[in-house]
Amino acid sequence: MRSELDFTPLYRSSIGFDQVFNLLNNAQRLHAVDNWPPYDIVKTGEDEYRITMAVAGFAENNLDIQQERNVLVVKGSENQPQPGEYLHRGIAAQPFERRFELAGHVTVENATLKNGLLTIALKREVPEALKPRRIAIGAVSADANGQREIESEKKVA
Repeated sequence: MRSELDFTPLYRSSIGFDQVFNLLNNAQRLHAVDNWPPYDIVKTGEDEYRITMAVAGFAENNLDIQQERNVLVVKGSENQPQPGEYLHRGIAAQPFERRFELAGHVTVENATLKNGLLTIALKREVPEALKPRRIAIGAVSADANGQREIESEKKVA
């Protein structure tokens, strides 16, 4: 028995989170789970992440990594077949495409391939304009045009 979650109550108290609810709804509807190639996602710091994918048999020129807006796409193309007749083929070398949904302001820092493991380092960098700021109560001033300004606390890095 399968039941879907209803996010309707959350719409009453949140604004601008439609994309998050759509992602959750889409995740619920996935029937076939593609589990190849296997991968890990690790949070390595407050705003740093690492994806490690097991891509045995793929060389750097057979892998393609692209970031399109908030989606990271990792593709593996077919390798050249080895000469000889296969008696058993246990190493999966079929082409693949794996997609990862990224939150806003998450970018790829670098990617490395070592010992059959593709490692992709990600970092979230929130622009200064989007970081929380302190608003002083009663501190209203007028600029040259007669408009009000809100004082913000400046943080020194």
